[in-house]
Amino acid sequence: MAKTDDALLVRPHDARLLYVLAHGAGAGMRHHFLAQAADVFAGRGIATYRFEFPYMQAGKSRPDSPGVAESAVRKAVAAAAHAAPGLPLIAGGKSFGGRMTSQAQAHEPLPGVRGLVFLGFPLHAPGKPGTSRAEHLTSVDVPMLFLQGTRDEFAQLDLLQQVVKGLGDRAALHLIADGDHSFRVPKLTGKSEADVMKELADTFQQWAENV
Repeated sequence: MAKTDDALLVRPHDARLLYVLAHGAGAGMRHHFLAQAADVFAGRGIATYRFEFPYMQAGKSRPDSPGVAESAVRKAVAAAAHAAPGLPLIAGGKSFGGRMTSQAQAHEPLPGVRGLVFLGFPLHAPGKPGTSRAEHLTSVDVPMLFLQGTRDEFAQLDLLQQVVKGLGDRAALHLIADGDHSFRVPKLTGKSEADVMKELADTFQQWAENV
């Protein structure tokens, strides 16, 4: 694993693609979920490049403005391509990070990026259902994979399904049964955290084979 102060590259020896993985609003690139995802994805030949948004680097709690965040995504994609030349690029991330990546792609295509993968797309704020945060997705011209929990309070399921359907063949949705916004599932399901991560990684791998 290659490290800098604001980026982490995990590249397995059999890497077939590189996922530029942005963090969520409340936790940085070293968060347990992202670290675990990087390890499990590596087992499927998916390298990851994690990076920090400027506000997180500065130790602030308030996320950057969309313009600043999108610029950070653009810089991270360029840095990832430089760090692992030759690997096809996929971009996206957890919640806020995924949404900022999609907005950057919608405004101006990210060089070399073949598709976007969202780990819990934040369609709306909890308790305030709506689809305005997804309007820009109609301007995204690369394939998109939505990985989402059925209990995600940031994405009412029927609304998310409506959004994905409206995007046509460009978008695919895979649901984690009983998963919340962090993909945690109740113990009564019998699924472990490792089971969920395996499902996410397997789905990502299968989708990427057709991108």
